[in-house]
Amino acid sequence: MKLSRRAQRMQRHHRRRKFGGGLNLVALMDIFTILVFFLLVNSSDVQEMPGSRAVKLPESDIEAKVRQTITVLVTREEILVQGESVLPISAAVGSKETILVALREALERHARNRLVQIEDGAADKGEITILGDRTTSFEVLKKVMATCTEAGYGTVSLAVQQRGVKES
Repeated sequence: MKLSRRAQRMQRHHRRRKFGGGLNLVALMDIFTILVFFLLVNSSDVQEMPGSRAVKLPESDIEAKVRQTITVLVTREEILVQGESVLPISAAVGSKETILVALREALERHARNRLVQIEDGAADKGEITILGDRTTSFEVLKKVMATCTEAGYGTVSLAVQQRGVKES
């Protein structure tokens, strides 16, 4: 039996619909590419200090912006350099020396790539920021600061929490 033109057209139409629609990934890839570039460009503009919930910073009126430096985190239990545990606080408190040897070695290891020669020929390894808990004794902070200068860092900064800004 011969099919009418209309029946033939309907069969062709049903055969095409049987395979289902295709997924156009070009537009989706364009959106994700734009999203990735947006996140890459805007992620480098963060101006927060790397911190820890274990450290409560003292408050102060600060005006300088945060710079990217090597960080020494002094918690109630230990001293960390760039997030790597270096020395327990009990060893720092019990030490009669003003220079903490384990801390100095860790700082020198992190600074090997950051050497900058200054005018008089001495090596200046740049800046370092100390994040100390507000309950940390000044004796321990003094030893940490002395160790940082002994390791060759020219600028030692203490991080504080700006007044009126809530800690997260």
